[in-house]
Amino acid sequence: MANEPSGAGQIGVIVCYALPGHVWLRELRLPDGATVQDALAASGFAKAFPVVQPWERGVGIFGRATDPGARLAEGDRVEIYRGLSFDPKESRRRRAEHRRAKTARNGRVRPAGLL
Repeated sequence: MANEPSGAGQIGVIVCYALPGHVWLRELRLPDGATVQDALAASGFAKAFPVVQPWERGVGIFGRATDPGARLAEGDRVEIYRGLSFDPKESRRRRAEHRRAKTARNGRVRPAGLL
């Protein structure tokens, strides 16, 4: 995007998909008025990840969920989201249990609500 001359009636956008350990990223020049769906199609995401359905977990622009027909602006970053690798509620429960066990070993016992 940075090295390409800005064509009349075109916008520069980025399409990205974060994976554990690396990020798939494509910089694109699209016609003015292009949508999120247009960006996904032009990026080659479906070919690179044939089993991933981007709208299943969501797609957004700069961290805000959007729909396929949303129009893009110059410099937008289209993000394809993936599922969480862990349940945040379960992780919090485990941390709380670990803290309770640690304080019990030190001879102090706190009520469950006070960590």
